[in-house]
Amino acid sequence: MTMNKSNPTSLLTAYRALAYVTGVGLVLLCVACIAHYGFGASATPVMIVGTLHGWLYMAYVVVAFVLGMKLEWPMGKIIWTVLAGTIPTAVFFVERRVVREMKEQIAAQEQEQLVGA
Repeated sequence: MTMNKSNPTSLLTAYRALAYVTGVGLVLLCVACIAHYGFGASATPVMIVGTLHGWLYMAYVVVAFVLGMKLEWPMGKIIWTVLAGTIPTAVFFVERRVVREMKEQIAAQEQEQLVGA
């Protein structure tokens, strides 16, 4: 895995933001669905939050896929990262792991550059 692919740190920032927004949106959607179907609350929050989550999830899918391709992840890791946005709270754990792995990868690359210099 190489990190010199057109500044993946800015792509990581976009991924992190979309991961958190998608995760919070999915949790809110679950709460709205429970309120609506379990307690007869209005369907309006379900429609609004569901639509927002859907659009944001599509952006998350694109950014996660591009990040995975730039970092040459195996397809299984890309698929798991994308699917994490469909499981309530999973995206938070996956995002932390992706960030940790990227920081390790960046540190290893910097170490290689120092040794090679």
